[in-house]
Amino acid sequence: MADKSKDLSGSGLRQMLKLYRFLKPYAGQFSLGLLFLLISTGASLLFPKLLGDMVDLGNKAKLPGEITRTGIFLLAILVVHSLFAYFRTRLFVYVTERTLASIRRSLYNRLIRLPMSFFSERRVGELNSRISADISMLHDSITGTLADFLSQILVIVGGITFMMVTSLKLTLFTLAIVPAMALLAYFTGRAVRRFSKKAQSFVAESNTVVEETLQGIQNVKAFTNESFESERYHEKTELVARMGIKGGKYQALMSFIGMGIFMSMALIIWRGSVMISKGLMDAGELFSFVVYSGFIAGNVAGMASVYTRLQKTIGAAENLLCLFDETAEDIDDDYVFRPEYELKGRITFENVGFRYPSREEAVVLRDVSFNIDPGREIALVGPSGAGKTTVTSLLLRFYNPTLGRILFDGRDSRDFPVTALRSQMAIVMQDVFLFGGTIRENIAYGKPGATEEEITDAAVRANAWNFINSFPDKLDTVVGERGVQLSGGQRQRIAIARAVLRDPKILILDEATSSLDSESERLVQEALYKLMKGRTSVVIAHRLATVRNADKIIVLNEGKVVEEGTHAELISNGSGLYKTLTELQFTT
Repeated sequence: MADKSKDLSGSGLRQMLKLYRFLKPYAGQFSLGLLFLLISTGASLLFPKLLGDMVDLGNKAKLPGEITRTGIFLLAILVVHSLFAYFRTRLFVYVTERTLASIRRSLYNRLIRLPMSFFSERRVGELNSRISADISMLHDSITGTLADFLSQILVIVGGITFMMVTSLKLTLFTLAIVPAMALLAYFTGRAVRRFSKKAQSFVAESNTVVEETLQGIQNVKAFTNESFESERYHEKTELVARMGIKGGKYQALMSFIGMGIFMSMALIIWRGSVMISKGLMDAGELFSFVVYSGFIAGNVAGMASVYTRLQKTIGAAENLLCLFDETAEDIDDDYVFRPEYELKGRITFENVGFRYPSREEAVVLRDVSFNIDPGREIALVGPSGAGKTTVTSLLLRFYNPTLGRILFDGRDSRDFPVTALRSQMAIVMQDVFLFGGTIRENIAYGKPGATEEEITDAAVRANAWNFINSFPDKLDTVVGERGVQLSGGQRQRIAIARAVLRDPKILILDEATSSLDSESERLVQEALYKLMKGRTSVVIAHRLATVRNADKIIVLNEGKVVEEGTHAELISNGSGLYKTLTELQFTT
C-alpha cells in the first residue's frame, strides 16, 4: 500500500485537501466557525495595544476615570474574544465529528465494494488500521489544524502590522531571527512526516498480528506458540518505537526555536530600553511591542507544531487516498430485479483460462470447457489444487477469466451487472462463516427484510428448526464470534437456511459436508437435497460418495478437464482418474 502512495499526483498537501470534499455538506457551519475565528483573533490583537495604552495613561498621570474606561473596554474585548472562541470551538467540533463519520462510512463502503483481487493481497489487520488509526490521525486536523494555521497567520500579520506602526526599526530588528526559525521548522517537519508514515505502517502491521492471533487463539494455544506470538508482536512494536524515537530527534530540534524566541525578546527589551532613554519610544509602546513580540513568537513556534501535525496528517491522508483510488466493483446498492437479467440456470464454460492477479506466473485453469443444463446437478471433483474452487469464484464473478468466457443462458457473464448475477446465486461452504449476532440475523442475511414466517420456513426446510427450538432464546440465540456457540452441523444448517431464504437460481456447494460426523452429515445432506431440487447446482466434493447421483461429474486435474460423465460412465473407465480416486477412498 505504501508504494501506491507514490503514484498520487501533486503535493502531499494537495492530496490531503482532497479529503475536504467530505466537509462540503457542513460548509455553512465551517464558514461561520471561520468568521468567529476571525473575530476572536482580531479581538485578541487589540489586547496588547490596550495594555500599552493603560501603561502610557498611567505614566502621563491621566485621570483615573480614563484609565478605568480603557480597562472596561479591555475587559469587553476579552469577553468578546472568549464568546466567539467558545462558539467557534463548538462549531469546529461538530464539523470535525460529522466529517470524520462521513470519511469512515465512505471508506468502509469503498472497502466492501473492492474486488476479491484486492483482498487477496491485503491483510485484515492492515485494513482495519487504515479505518481506525489513520482516521484518528485526522481527528484534530480536519478543522483544528486549519483553524490554528489561520489564527496564527492572522496574529503574526496583525501583530507585525501593529509593531511596524509603533516602530519600524525595532520591528525589523525583531524579525531578523524569524527566517532561521522558519527554515528549521520546515526541514524538521519534513523529517517528522517521513518517520511518522513509517511508524503508521508498522502500527498497521502490529495490529495485524494482534487481530490474527486473537482470531486464531485456539491454534496459538494448541501449538503452545504464546511466546512465539509475543516475540512477533514485540518485533513490530519495537519498530514503531524506533521510528518514533528517530522522529523525536527532529521534534527535539524545535526547542532551538524556543531559544531563538526568548533571545529575540531579550534583545527587543534591550533595544527598546535604549530607544526610551533617547526619547524615541514611550514605555507603554515598548510594553505593547514586547507583548506583540510574545504573541508573534508563540505563534511562529505554534506554526512549527502545526506544520508537524500537518505532515503526520498528510501521511495518514495518503494512506486513505490509496484505498479511495482503488477501482471498486460496479455494485448497485438500489438494484431492482429486471427481467432481462433473469437467469434460467444454463452455464457454459468456453475455453476458460485463469491466473490469479497476485500469482500471475501460476496458471490455475487451462482451456476449461463444459456445459450445465438448467436445473441439473453438476459435481466438480479432483485432487487438491485442481482448480475446483476457482471455478466457483469465476461463477460468482469474484474474478473474470483471463482467457475464454463464461456464459449464462448463452450470454457472456460480463454482460450482466455483478449485482444481478450474485443476487440469483447462493453458496454454502465447508468453512461456514456466521456473524456474531443471533441465529435470526444470520439466516436473514440471505434476504434482508425477510418476514418471521419466511425465516422460520427456511429453518424448517434446512433441518435446523428442531435444534433452534431447543434453545431458550430460539431464533434470538446469540451464536458468538464466527458461530463458536454452535456445532459444525448446526452452523452448516444455518448456512443452508440462509441459502433457502435467498431462493437462488444457481446454488454452489463447496465441500459442504466434508467435516461433519455421520448424523450431522445425514441431516445436512437431507437439507441439501431439498435445496438443490429444481435449481442448477454446482457441487465441489472430495467425498465422492456424496456425488454419485449427480447428473454430470466433471473431473479436474492440474487446471484441466480430464474426464466428464455420470458416475456409472466414469467408473467404467478403467484407467480414468475418477475411478482411481474412488478406489483410493473406498480402500482407505
